[in-house]
Order: sequence, then structure tokens, then C-alpha cells
Amino acid sequence: MNRYTWRTGTGEVGMLIAGLIFLFPIYILINIAIRPASDASSPIAPTQDPTFANFVEAWNASGLGMAIVNSILVTVVSVLLIVAISSLAAYPLARITARWSAAAFTFFMIGLLLPFQLGLIPLYSTMRQLGLLGGVLPLIIIYVGLRVPFSLFLYVQFLRQIPLDYEEAASIDGANRFQAFTRVVFPLLRPVTGTVVILNGLFIWNDFLQPLLYLSGTNNRTVPVAVYSFVGEFTSQWGVIFSALIIGVIPVLIAFFFLQKSLIKGLASGVKG
Repeated sequence: MNRYTWRTGTGEVGMLIAGLIFLFPIYILINIAIRPASDASSPIAPTQDPTFANFVEAWNASGLGMAIVNSILVTVVSVLLIVAISSLAAYPLARITARWSAAAFTFFMIGLLLPFQLGLIPLYSTMRQLGLLGGVLPLIIIYVGLRVPFSLFLYVQFLRQIPLDYEEAASIDGANRFQAFTRVVFPLLRPVTGTVVILNGLFIWNDFLQPLLYLSGTNNRTVPVAVYSFVGEFTSQWGVIFSALIIGVIPVLIAFFFLQKSLIKGLASGVKG
């Protein structure tokens, strides 16, 4: 049995202080969300007369329900396409040692170096000419194109650590290359797939610029744009804004609680490869 020493006590005090520091912004968020609009006291002071009126106004005034549906649709479809395209493209790039595979990998990596702002206006003009503005389809197309290079890089690095023995065993059993990938290799990519899902899912869910650009002027919104609708030039309804933020983060928390084991395992294993 380990003895309780001063180092253990110091560590516990440090962890307690760190926990309080992380909880303080959450306290401010909830404290202002349940505060009446007429209450002008300090944000740190506990609310004396808590109310859920801000949550009701946030839900009704900004179409937050449809915004959550749009965010879930864009995030889920985009992440599924990113995982499918990146893993399938990474497999030949990691396994084939010909010159074209190295050149193709370099071509994809150029996408990581170029700033996205270079294509902002041409992409917007193209989507407008195609009549796609106002819907979620251009968002999905842009997110997939924007995030595939980074995801492909992770998949290629992880695939290079997997020995060929698994695929050779599958080929001996009669599997072709596609069957070997889908039935043997892709299940082995579960850790890096978890990393790809986490990083891309959070990026797409929290992105504000693309939805504001392509959905502006329509009833279609995502959660960040719906929250921004409460910010005006001269006034900001902080109670309603914070209530909308709490409502908007609920789907992410639900997804995290259901997937926390695989997500944490993927984040811990996938990054190091």
C-alpha cells in the first residue's frame, strides 16, 4: 500500500486548482444563460432569480432546431465521405512504391500548404454559377475537398506501420485487393479513423465562415450562424447567446458520451501511428 506523502497532497491540490480553472468558464456560461435580461449584476455573481426564458427565446427566435439538423447533416455526411475517400486513396499510395505514388502523395500534400483563402472567391463564383448557393451541398463538397489532404496524410503514415503479412494472408485465402482492404486492412485502421473523425468532426461542426458565406440570406443555417444571429451592431443578447451555445453543444456531448471509449482510444493511438 502506497503511503500518503506531501507529493501526493501537492498533486491533489494542483489537480483541484486545475479543475476549478477549467470549470470557471462553464460556470460563467451557465450563470449568464439562466440570468434574466433585467439583471445587470457582475457575471461572476450567482444569479438570484434563475429562469429558462433565454433558452426558449434562443430556440424560437433563431430556428436553432433546424440549425442543429443542418449541422448534423453536414458534419456526418462530410466525415463519412472524408473517411471513405482518404482511406481508399491512402491505401495504394502507401503500398505501391512506384514513382507515380510518391508524386501523387506530394500532389495531395500541396493541399496542406496552400491557404484556403486563395480559393475562396473562385469557389464561391463556381457554386453560384452552378446554382448551389443556399443549400448544404456546397458545404459538404468544400469540407471534403478541404480536409481530405490532412486525413490522407494521417492514413498514409499509419498504413506504412502495418506489415504486409495481413494482406498476403488474405490473398492466399483468395481475397482480391479491394476485399483485402475492406475486410482486413480497414479494421486495422480503427485508431487513425477515430482521430480523423474527431478532428474533422469538430472542425466542421464549429466552422463559421463557410456556412455564413454559402447559406447567408436563406433560412438554412448551421449552429454557429444561428448563434451569431443574436449579435447586432449595437446590442448583443448575451443571455440568449449563451443559452444557444449550451443548446448547440448538446449534440456534441451526446455523441461524445456514446463514442468516448473509441474516440479517446483513436486520439491516443492514431496520432502517434
